[in-house]
Amino acid sequence: ADPHANVLTAAPARKPLMIAPEADRMEAARLISRYDLLAVAVVDGPGHILGIVTVDDVIDAIVEESTEDAQKFGGMEAIDEPYLRIGFGEMIKKRAGWLCALFLSEMLTATAMQSYQSELEKAIVLTLFIPLIMSSGGNSGSQATSLLIRSLALHEVRLRDWWRVAVREVPTGIVLGSILGLIGIVRIALWQTMGLFDYGPHWGLVAATVGATLIGIVTFGSLCGSMLPFVLKRIGFDPASASAPFVATLV
Repeated sequence: ADPHANVLTAAPARKPLMIAPEADRMEAARLISRYDLLAVAVVDGPGHILGIVTVDDVIDAIVEESTEDAQKFGGMEAIDEPYLRIGFGEMIKKRAGWLCALFLSEMLTATAMQSYQSELEKAIVLTLFIPLIMSSGGNSGSQATSLLIRSLALHEVRLRDWWRVAVREVPTGIVLGSILGLIGIVRIALWQTMGLFDYGPHWGLVAATVGATLIGIVTFGSLCGSMLPFVLKRIGFDPASASAPFVATLV
């Protein structure tokens, strides 16, 4: 191009890539990642360039954001310092709040189970499988939540796609639950026939109950876990706040 010509005369026809100074750092990271840039211009409303955001700036932002999200997903407040530099009191403060909230929520489980006391007394052997079934539901919900949190962060899915996610998660949950249910049925049958444990004269019904319940709880967990990030984002919260312990407690 002519050395004395304006820069824009040598630029491509499309609008130059730029970012506003008020934009989120992760928006700059997405822009640099999407177009394989080394830097992106920071431009104000009238079009004046204020500076640039470089790849190394973006890497720092991504590491910090990912660390914060990982800590939130573990069920605690984000910490700003390396683990060994955090004071004991500060560590307790960051972790105790979530643990207390989750513990109070889990008390509702005991309340719900009290309503079924008479039914459980008729087949007390079923109580052996309650922890197994509850954890399977929590695990399936945590899986779905982690997938959707990341997809929302990368803009692979948007709020309007919630129904498409639900349509995918329901059959996914049914299939995953069926796999776990089959494993549970086989386990009960083997233990009964090999004499490792006596599940009573109606062990076949016990096995069927456990298998059917696993299908229900895993499907429910997958659906709840996938919808929770959408709900949090819709009401203005960070979807990463949907921690794995919170999802497990909810399910």
